[in-house]
Amino acid sequence: IRFAVPDEEIAWTDAVHGRISWQGRDLDDFIILRSDGSAIYNLAVVSDDIAMRISHVIRGDDHVSNTPKQIALYRALGHQPPVFAHVPMILGTDGKKLSKRHGATAVGDYQDQGILPAAMRNFLALLGWSPGNDDEIVTMEEMITRFSLEAIQSKPAVFDPAKLEWMNGQYLSMLPASELHDPVVRQLERMGVNWHDAALDPIIDAVKARARTVTSVAEQVATRLPGATVVRDAKGEALVAKMGERFAPCLAIARDAVAAVPESEWTAEALEAAMRDVATREELKLGDVMQPVRVALTGGTVSEPVNELLAVVGREESLRRMQ
Repeated sequence: IRFAVPDEEIAWTDAVHGRISWQGRDLDDFIILRSDGSAIYNLAVVSDDIAMRISHVIRGDDHVSNTPKQIALYRALGHQPPVFAHVPMILGTDGKKLSKRHGATAVGDYQDQGILPAAMRNFLALLGWSPGNDDEIVTMEEMITRFSLEAIQSKPAVFDPAKLEWMNGQYLSMLPASELHDPVVRQLERMGVNWHDAALDPIIDAVKARARTVTSVAEQVATRLPGATVVRDAKGEALVAKMGERFAPCLAIARDAVAAVPESEWTAEALEAAMRDVATREELKLGDVMQPVRVALTGGTVSEPVNELLAVVGREESLRRMQ
């Protein structure tokens, strides 16, 4: 059975795009019932929305072409059409509609990659919607309070993974270690790391500001756990090569300086004072004392301040790695 589309204007004020108008004569008389009596999409959704008393239909703008047909059905059934809001499609960075070729396709995939639910929620909310100012970090409560259909843009939004990672990094910096504990533990267990005897929160606090994913936090935490194997990265190797024969003596000087700090006084403040004192005494640049320590403890040249790094790794483990 087909629906005879009336030869008249079918128009509506879209909450996103404004007034949209179609002419009935430009539409084919579309099928509403199959030969077996089952309803086709347009009749089914209109009937369901009437039964459910739906007031607003918010959907992708790829459905705009269905809307005049559905409005015609509402009129034929004697019902006022709901408010329609056709939101823009989300595109990949290549300007094409998102598909499997753009990477992860399920929310769980992003969680496995170390993206926090709150960051993903914030990121998705800002794809095509503005909170009314330049704020990029918006809480769930603020989203609920500020949201309006009028603030949705009509142009397609771009799903930029780099922006998602940046936003995730902002959340990692803001959230306390206690809220990151469980996500980090999940990643450590995926990595097969034995963490059960370690106090993780102080380590998480030390490293989270320089990470953009929970996976990165977990990797840095794993490096700081007792008994971890330290492997130099390219920058670590480059520093060793640059310092040449000075690397080992400078590391030994730093080790002797921090070894003089007893366990009871092993704090970031005491360790910084010890390294500054030995650098002054030996007439060395502070970097020549601290960078070898950083490489010995992490394998790389980027970390939290070295005194904080020593504090979270612990006295016994730090001295072992510097040996």
